[in-house]
Amino acid sequence: MTIEPPTLPQLDTPYPLAPEQIAAYQRDGHVLLRGVASPEEVSAYRTVLAEAAARLNTETRPIEQRDTYGKAFLQIMNLWENDVASKQFTFSKRFGRIAAELMGADAVRLYHDQALFKEPGGGHTPWHQDQFYWPLATDQTITMWMALVDAEEQMGTMTFAGGSHEEGFLGHLEISDRSEDVFNRMVADRSFRLSKVGDLKAGDVTFHSGWTLHSAPGNRGVRTREAMTIIYYADGALIGETDNKNRQADLERWLPGCSVGGAASSRLNPVLYP
Repeated sequence: MTIEPPTLPQLDTPYPLAPEQIAAYQRDGHVLLRGVASPEEVSAYRTVLAEAAARLNTETRPIEQRDTYGKAFLQIMNLWENDVASKQFTFSKRFGRIAAELMGADAVRLYHDQALFKEPGGGHTPWHQDQFYWPLATDQTITMWMALVDAEEQMGTMTFAGGSHEEGFLGHLEISDRSEDVFNRMVADRSFRLSKVGDLKAGDVTFHSGWTLHSAPGNRGVRTREAMTIIYYADGALIGETDNKNRQADLERWLPGCSVGGAASSRLNPVLYP
């Protein structure tokens, strides 16, 4: 049974960032932060987020019948729209403040949230840039990725190509076998700094820029790698060109009523911090 929001821990108290952590994010385009949610907090929210993800999931095919993208994870988006308890997690001031401080933004808006559950036997997540999918004309975009359960490296925790965010848009490549091949060669040719996240405790978090190349191996464990993500962008951002079908679809779904060149501020994109 879903826990009602009043019984859930508040997630408004600050998580203090050291100057070195902010500098590392701006240099590398990613950073690992331990214990952003306490064991008690993540345990309470894991219950409601996993229940909401299971209820809203529409993928019923066996793994072997899916394409590379489908094998990578179960992806359930905007839990907050459909589940009041999940909304309390997504609208956390603590998480929004971290996003703002890492980017050096005065305020941040929500793009969308998503549960990413990599099942046992699930495939690798090919190299990709998140912002390929987003019609946002700003470099100030960031994704929080939180482990909801303890996740060993063999369960498919992420690898980042440090410094790749500085190159901006790297091509119209959606998550696929082709993006894996092209970006794998690019990572080697340009000598990006590879960083494996390794083992994570529930409540550990990574933040990465929308332009940062990242990937993850398949889940060779026996448990599902349960993760919850929240995507933010700096308040004041404009809508960019919808120069691929994914950006057009995102504009219609996540930025309803907005148009190219206008403000990225629909009813689905509230300011979450401050």
